[in-house]
Amino acid sequence: MMRKRLLTFLCFAVCVLAISTALAQDSTQPPAGQQVVLTVKGDGVQIYVCKQMDGAAKWVFQAPEAKLLDATGKEVGSHGAGPFWKSVDGSLVKGQVVGKSDAPAAGDIAWLLLKASAHEGDGVFSKVEYIRRLETHGGVAPAGGCDAEHVNATVRVPYTATYAFYGVKN
Repeated sequence: MMRKRLLTFLCFAVCVLAISTALAQDSTQPPAGQQVVLTVKGDGVQIYVCKQMDGAAKWVFQAPEAKLLDATGKEVGSHGAGPFWKSVDGSLVKGQVVGKSDAPAAGDIAWLLLKASAHEGDGVFSKVEYIRRLETHGGVAPAGGCDAEHVNATVRVPYTATYAFYGVKN
């Protein structure tokens, strides 16, 4: 009986440690005090260009291009190079990557935390301080097709992601 309790306790301790370690390694969590302002789905493409680098041709990320959709599937904005997110209300936020974690599944682009670097307009994005990209599907550059004969070629890889926008609650 004592051995069973000890084994149960050890299993519990290992699980708690594993979960704590996983959470500690997720560098896409916004700082304490940040509250979700808006959550949308990004549906679009990640654009890559075949470039000659370090003596080899490689796919290099160029830009995202996506629609931002609300929970009902209505288009509420766009996402593009910069990177920027623009709302249909005219407000815009640009971001700079401050944290990155591998996506749980191979073939999915990384989860990101971005800090707002610029704003335009007075709408929903005007007070956003952090942007989190998570729940990604697809978007990774192809494994092949980029060689000396295809330098400057572009590919558009479909992806979806959840974008959560954070700010300090007033």
